[in-house]
Amino acid sequence: MTIDKNEKWLLLIHQLPPQPNALRVKIWRRLHQVGAVAIKQSVYALPFSDQSREDLSWILKEILEGGGDGSISEARFLEGLTDEQVKALFQNAREEDYEKIIREARLLLTEFSSPEGKGPKDEVLNGTARHSRLQRRWAEIAAIDFFPSPEREIAAGLINGLEKRISGSASPITIKKMAVDHLKGSLWVTRRNLYIDRIACGWLIRRFIDPEATFKFITGTRCKPKPGERCFDLFDGDFTHEGDRCTFEVMTRRLGFQSPALTALAEIVHDIDLKDGRYSRQETEGFRALLTGLVSSVLDDARRLEEGARLFDNLYAYFQKQRSKPQLPAVNPNKHTE
Repeated sequence: MTIDKNEKWLLLIHQLPPQPNALRVKIWRRLHQVGAVAIKQSVYALPFSDQSREDLSWILKEILEGGGDGSISEARFLEGLTDEQVKALFQNAREEDYEKIIREARLLLTEFSSPEGKGPKDEVLNGTARHSRLQRRWAEIAAIDFFPSPEREIAAGLINGLEKRISGSASPITIKKMAVDHLKGSLWVTRRNLYIDRIACGWLIRRFIDPEATFKFITGTRCKPKPGERCFDLFDGDFTHEGDRCTFEVMTRRLGFQSPALTALAEIVHDIDLKDGRYSRQETEGFRALLTGLVSSVLDDARRLEEGARLFDNLYAYFQKQRSKPQLPAVNPNKHTE
């Protein structure tokens, strides 16, 4: 017997009256609030769950009360539209939501990183209130982010960095050096659903600190370490975003791991994680594509870290080789040879 491994979905198929237009706007907003995506005109999908069924049932009730018509169906996609294509629709929709948070968070971080270092002065749009709004908005989007995309983690990292910057617990200038030896044997704790910054940090830990390092992946963004644990890319962690630096940059600097190859890696990690295009290295887009493919195909974080580390090993070796290449002597165009 063949086991059907296709995903199961809930579909809302509806028809709205031409008027009033306010009903159309209302239903569209409600569908967006619950995270539904359109797969065809007037056909919206959600992953199958009790919560999705309840959400769509309430929306259907509003449609019927407004003079429209509709139904809710359980569905599997067998031919034509694939499950992966539907998942991509969800990821694209949430990516747009996260991008708005990323832009505002980066703008606020820039204000706090100004030479004066005083942050926003407007009493109405002060940094604390804007940061709290970003946190609430992130939580709302994360609740309907059914197939998490990298932008989710980028936005979370920026918000965490902002919280530290606003509270005064992090400085974009001061770098506190940390010894390496006493870090060996630690259990390293970070957030689940690894992407560029945490994969890079995990690679750095096993490559330069402790080849036998073990990791624990948790939900949430707060660090509550037990004895023997070290947190990274978590708020109040041993290593996390500081100012406009990602966690990998902070870790390499504080541990004194400085070399041309690591600097090149850090620039790539920075641009992918913070999406600000500061360094614009030619290798960045290709590496971003490899990491995105890895994240899409490997859901287990331990395996994702192992496979991601191999990508970093290869890129690190590439930069080391580039550095060791002999340089051709400069040619003086004004010098003539016999």
